[in-house]
Amino acid sequence: MPLPNPNSSLISLSSSLLLLLSLSSNVGCIGVNWGTAASHPLPPPKVVELLKANGISKVKLFDADPLVLQSLSGSRIRVTVGIPNTMLRSLNASLKAAESWVHDNLTRFVSDGASKVLIDYVAIGDEPFLQSYGDQFHPFVAGAAANIQTALLKANLAEKVKVVGTCSFDAFVSETGLPSKARFRPSVNRTMIELLTFLNRHRSPFFISLTPFQSYHDNKNISLDFSLFRERARPRNDSHKTYRNSFDMSYDTIISALSGAGFPQTDVVIGRIGWPTDGAPNATLSLAEEFTKGLINHLHSNAAKSSKRQALATEIYIFSLLDEDKRSIATGSFERHWGVFTFDGQAKYEVDLGQGSKKLVNAQGVQYLSLRWCVVNNNKDLSNVTALASEACAGAADCTAASPGGSCFNLSWPGNVSYAFNSYYQQHGQNADSCGFSGLGLITTVNPSVGACRFTVGLKTSLSISLQESMRACQFIPPTVTALLWLLAELWL
Repeated sequence: MPLPNPNSSLISLSSSLLLLLSLSSNVGCIGVNWGTAASHPLPPPKVVELLKANGISKVKLFDADPLVLQSLSGSRIRVTVGIPNTMLRSLNASLKAAESWVHDNLTRFVSDGASKVLIDYVAIGDEPFLQSYGDQFHPFVAGAAANIQTALLKANLAEKVKVVGTCSFDAFVSETGLPSKARFRPSVNRTMIELLTFLNRHRSPFFISLTPFQSYHDNKNISLDFSLFRERARPRNDSHKTYRNSFDMSYDTIISALSGAGFPQTDVVIGRIGWPTDGAPNATLSLAEEFTKGLINHLHSNAAKSSKRQALATEIYIFSLLDEDKRSIATGSFERHWGVFTFDGQAKYEVDLGQGSKKLVNAQGVQYLSLRWCVVNNNKDLSNVTALASEACAGAADCTAASPGGSCFNLSWPGNVSYAFNSYYQQHGQNADSCGFSGLGLITTVNPSVGACRFTVGLKTSLSISLQESMRACQFIPPTVTALLWLLAELWL
């Protein structure tokens, strides 16, 4: 049974979000991103159950984790697998390396049997043009794409699986901030032309991230109303086009830059779009709900078309399915709170467009650690306790919800210290020593959650992680053995 949730707002999403996942009037298909950067990941079979229970037919991965792919076998969910940026150099340098990658990560899953994984795309890198990365990945993108394509041909998979490029929105610039003057960032222009030439040659789409939340925070000319599809938003004019929301303006920015570079017919897939729910001002459940509702309404409306084209992107992937407490927070604490569902597979908020009472299904049969928390022992001398909390947050603990604007930011001292202590304790599988803190920690069975600030309990995943690491070390494990290992894990835990 899921843990009782102290935040009454964390309830099942209504049928309007189901509409988002099956929308077809103006967009070809809408799916979700499934990331696995979590200390206590929901076991992949549980995630696949969650996807299927909610009718989600497309999923985008950031790698080619064999356990994840095995869990997707026979699910009929269409899949995009990713190649991490760190692998681009070797794949660019060696066709043999590309052939090995295709064999190890695709061939054995893309079979003709009932247990096959429906892999549509291989994404070359994860936003390798992100400005914060500099040019460290630029020289390898086009070459890696070409080698993977050749490897697919040799494996007789090129008709089934397409190689696609990925791009962050900061690869596009405009002197005026308007789409008509959009172009690629000068530092990426040469590599972008090479990649787009490759994509056009093979009729492959270009996966691009849209970042309405970051755009709102970084651009003083973009209002919250404009970002959230509010009717009162002040429109922005560009030549003969009037923009009433950030989504349309961002999409036309992409199309204008592609046209200016000589690639007006390139198919565009929105590889990421979403709104975080915690970790920063305006990263809240209510605004995430409003954004999702606004996006659904807009995509379902006749107004949802580009000024450059009659149709929008062929596919759109919501970012993200689940929260991930190990994502990098270099750009902000909100990075760990993109999920439509919490880390343990519970729907966060409701979006009601009057489409009926059917709600999204939460993950079922989730196995938690014991209902125990680590808090500050108020009977001790707490003069040094803040320093200990800071050390915990700098280490394994995830303290992002306590960031300014976060759901736990308003916790008074020493409640905020208890939050850090508990996160550290759960991250370490509730090991008693991890609640030591020089004698200032206390293990309790009383849930210390306050209002919207949820003190979580970790998932029973230690054995699962061990199994996953063991499986990664093996070149192939038959589906029957995989199923047996998971059964043993469930029984053991």
